[in-house]
Amino acid sequence: MTSHQSTQTMKPATAAKKLGVYLEATPAEFQEGVVSRTELNELQANPPAWLQELRKNGPHPRPVVAQRLGISIAGLARGGITDPLTTEQIEALRQELPEWLQKERATQADVRKETVRIKERDAERAARRDQDA
Repeated sequence: MTSHQSTQTMKPATAAKKLGVYLEATPAEFQEGVVSRTELNELQANPPAWLQELRKNGPHPRPVVAQRLGISIAGLARGGITDPLTTEQIEALRQELPEWLQKERATQADVRKETVRIKERDAERAARRDQDA
């Protein structure tokens, strides 16, 4: 018996998420088809002009907007940002630095500090356990 490997495919929404682009801004042929793992790898390795343009100027999906602003996706929602934003809009927010964005950045910084503290505490506990054993 010979085993033959089937081609792994994904929905356009999944591929867009993996590429970090807003699905509705992609070309129609991308939105209407399926994307194989090989095609996705090729898009990542050699992005076509449309993908380069989307990554550079947007509109960007919420995870990308949140990352570029240095806040969480929940922080975006708390700030009233529910739609995709262009690079220009993101830059305008960064320049304007509204109060909600300052607050969310501070919250995100606190979360990062707490994550580091917990990681260090757990490493310390593990080291003590290893010593005692």
